[in-house]
This record gives sequence, C-alpha cells and structure tokens, in this order.
Amino acid sequence: MYILHKRLIASLILVMVLTTLSGQVFAQASQCGVERGKTGGTLQEPTYRKLNDIYEDVGNELYDIAYDKLKVMISRAKGKYLKATLFQMMAQVEWARSNFDSALSNFEKAVALDALPDHIHFALMYQIAQLYYMQERYDDALDKLALWMCKVPPEKIKPASYVLKASIYAQKKDWKNVIPAIETAISMSDAPKESWYQLKLASHFELGQFPKAADTLEVMIQHWPEKKDYWVQLSQIYYKLKRDDSALSVIALAYRRGMLDKQTDIMYLSNLYSNREVPYKAAEVLQKGIEDGIVEASKKHWTMVADTWYAAEEMEKALDAYERAGKASEDGDIDLRRGYILVDMERWEKAVEALEAALEKGGFNDRKMGEAYVLLGMSEFKLENYSKAKTAWDRAGKYAKSRKSAQQWKNHMREERARKKAQS
Repeated sequence: MYILHKRLIASLILVMVLTTLSGQVFAQASQCGVERGKTGGTLQEPTYRKLNDIYEDVGNELYDIAYDKLKVMISRAKGKYLKATLFQMMAQVEWARSNFDSALSNFEKAVALDALPDHIHFALMYQIAQLYYMQERYDDALDKLALWMCKVPPEKIKPASYVLKASIYAQKKDWKNVIPAIETAISMSDAPKESWYQLKLASHFELGQFPKAADTLEVMIQHWPEKKDYWVQLSQIYYKLKRDDSALSVIALAYRRGMLDKQTDIMYLSNLYSNREVPYKAAEVLQKGIEDGIVEASKKHWTMVADTWYAAEEMEKALDAYERAGKASEDGDIDLRRGYILVDMERWEKAVEALEAALEKGGFNDRKMGEAYVLLGMSEFKLENYSKAKTAWDRAGKYAKSRKSAQQWKNHMREERARKKAQS
C-alpha cells in the first residue's frame, strides 16, 4: 500500500506545483488513442507567493492552517489551471491529515479540470487509483487504474503499477487475474521483489496449480536460497505431485545446509526416507533431531527411532533407542519390546533387565503379561537361575493364554536338569 510520509508531502507539493512547468511534453497518442500534451499554465507573482507561504506551513506540519488558506484561495480562484493546482494541493494536505475521502475528492476535481501538465495529471490519476485501493473500493480502484494505464504513455507504466493491479485482484480473490498482472511486473523488472513472487505463488496455490507453484518456488530458491520455507514448500509440492525422489532430494539438501530447525521439518524428512525404504537415514536424521533438541525426546519419537533402526537391521542402535524410549515411558510396553529382541539375540542378562523393567511398570494386557513372564523364565533358565525361572513360569501360568507354554517350559527344565544330573 502506498502511503506518503508527512515529511515528504511538502517536497511532493514543491516538485509538482512550484517548479518550472516547461519540461518534456508527452504529445504521443496513448494506448486508447487519446492525445494529451499539456504543459500547464503560469502563476502570477502574488499567487506564487501565497502558494509558497502555504508550502512553508505544510513543511512545518501546520496542515489546518494550510488547508484554511487553500479554501480561501479556491473560493476566489479563476482559471482551470489555478483551480486544478489548488485542488491538488488541498488533496495532498488532506492526505497528510489522513482525510482520505476528502483527498480523493480533491484529486478527482483536479483531474477533472484537465488543466495540469501531463506529468502531474497522470500522477494524480495514479494516486486516485491508490486511494480507492486504500479504501477497499477495489472495483473503483481497478477502473481508475485501467483508465490511467489507458491514458499515460506506455513507457511511463512501471512494474509497480502492475503490482498494484495484481494486489487489487488479490483483494478481490480473483486469482486468475492476479497471475498475468504480477507476471508482467516480474518480466518488466531487472530485480523483481520477493513479495511479487510470493503473490504469484499464493495465486497458484489458491488455484490448485501445483506444477506452476513448483516452477515458481524453483525460481524463488535461486533468488533467495537462505529462505527455508521455500525449500520445504517445494519438497511438499513435489510429494503432492508424487515426485517422491525430487521431494526427498530438495528437503535433504535443505537439511545438509543446516536449514531444518523445527520438529515438523525433521519428522517430514525422516518419513520421506522411510517411504523411500532408506531406514538407516530415517533413523539417523530423527535421532540426531532428538539429540539436538529439535525433536521432543518422547516415548513416541524414541520408539520411531528404534523401529526404524530395527528395520535397518541395526540391532545395537535399535536396542539403545528402545531403552531410551522405555525411560521416557510410564508403562512397560517398550521395555517388553526390547525384551523380545534381546531374547532373540540370546542376550539373557540384558533380557532379564528389560523384562523385569517391563513387568514392574506394567500397563499392558493379560496376554502380554503372560508372555513377559514366559520370556523372563526362559532368560533365567538360560542363566541357570532355575528357581527364578520356575517362579516366573508359575506367574505366567496364572494367565490363560500363556499357561500351556509356561507348563511346557517347566517340564523342559525338569528334563534338562535330570539329564544333566544323570551325566554328572
């Protein structure tokens, strides 16, 4: 939005009103075939002195005094040029006082007289469009901007004019018309602003034009490679477009550049690695995120790390992660899971530790309770702690689903002890 600083008002008035009006004339035909080549008029010395006095008031921010003097002058003014000049000055003072309705009215009166030199006349037309935009009268703003573009010489239309046009369409949520306007602004500029690309990108999103949004983000990353959000957005769009390899490549590069600083970013990257069946990297990224304090060190996250290390067949790392998950958990489910793995690996002492921790915390159903006691008994048996093994199996026998298994193990232990005794 275009708002003049109060201190610049005086300079603008001085440049637009009190300067010599003998500059270059725009005598060529406009795009609408309307010719204009006015150079303005002349001011008599007494009038010039009065305007200069008013300018001093404006420079001192005495806007009320300046406006009262202008009202007296306009009531006595004769000739279109002087009246247009006074209306224009009154508009600028009202703008400085934030009386935008009055400023707009005075600007329009100045333009309607069609007496000001081209460079002032066209500037006022443009300001009128801006004022309508500021007042959220978007249809009027578009009409006035279109009229200005129609009247002004083509070489006077700058990228900012198309940015204004795009912004008006954006306020109307007319995204289809935003895009050609903002693309014109971008094409006209040697150094397009980031906000212009952001408006273009937003329009593609609103219209569901995801391939074009991806193209826009690729350009934005080239211009502003330090902006993490663009990397994340581009990766997510690629993922939406089922370009999984591209999605992973982009976000992985952002990670290597040290740009991913939020839990959602790390989780997203880890999940992409898992989806592409690269569990080692998935676990590595997620675990580092936890250790760096980016990802919460919760049971859920450590379990995800452990499960992924397990999928990568990195058992030591999986066990370490399960142990950390167990410490962050109030129930014994994770310790029981660790116990299963340790039994499979025949690491009996560690299995006993995990299973005892699981049973102490509890929190799981009867079936798992029975299984835990069966496994604990197995581990104690392998360590030749026969009394502890029997105790564990006796407890397992209290659960219907593990009773048969517990009895089989007790029978096996009797037979094994009898065999060893016979051999001794």
